[in-house]
Amino acid sequence: MSEDWDSAEGGQERAPAGIEIGKPSVARVYDFMLGGKDNFASDRKVAELALQIAPDAPEAARANREFLRRVVHHLAAEAGIRQFVDIGSGLPTQGNVHEIAHAVDRGARVVYVDNDPIVLVHGRALLAKNDTTTVIQADIRRPQEIVDHPDLRRLIDPSRPVALLLFGILHHLNDDEDPEGIAALLRDALPPGSFVAISHFHNPGAARPEVAEQAAAAEKLFNENLGTGRWRTHDEIRAYFGDFEMLDPGLVPLAEWRPGPDDHAEQGITYYTFVGGVARKPDADPA
Repeated sequence: MSEDWDSAEGGQERAPAGIEIGKPSVARVYDFMLGGKDNFASDRKVAELALQIAPDAPEAARANREFLRRVVHHLAAEAGIRQFVDIGSGLPTQGNVHEIAHAVDRGARVVYVDNDPIVLVHGRALLAKNDTTTVIQADIRRPQEIVDHPDLRRLIDPSRPVALLLFGILHHLNDDEDPEGIAALLRDALPPGSFVAISHFHNPGAARPEVAEQAAAAEKLFNENLGTGRWRTHDEIRAYFGDFEMLDPGLVPLAEWRPGPDDHAEQGITYYTFVGGVARKPDADPA
């Protein structure tokens, strides 16, 4: 964020037209947890309340970014994927999807999708001279609009495998918004050989009572201040992958998904309240 976006005479915050700074944003709260500067007082208030419940929340945010990095690199370098659709991409930060994919192949195509207008502003500025990557403003609650978006159709070849990235987004869909149906529609739109990667807030229930108690408190805080946030069970999250073939090691705490020598995570409470996995769409049956 440029300096004149978040300060003005008298110390009052301001932002480009159309961006509401008095209401906290999921993307900006997450940005604060990652140590970013693209956030406002309303976002910091929610983040600070969350830190009272989960002091290691920034560690979980970093684990999510490390998980993204490992997943994208694996899919580009090992699985040969050259098309990525990142829904709920959030604000640009170090190690964006297109940077990771382009380190493997400069021709890889990436579409970022988010419903926060500040993400669109930053994304378009970042990608102004990039003809293989774009950002579109759309809402996952209307998945068909994403699938049919002309900018997505311009970059993504429907005949070739795609990596669908749903990092930290499905847990911001309430149960009555049919997250399982939304995930199914998005999966069905993928060609055979595609992958879906998901990270999601997790409530382990009776298996880890202390963790479950923290998850319930965090869920209450998020819903009171952001209007969203569901810490779901392992089985609920696993259902979002449908009949896709899970890659080893399955659905696990983020830090446990194929960690590298430079990855690290303290096993505090929040370690167990953020899980992720990757699955492959089976090849089409021969005619």
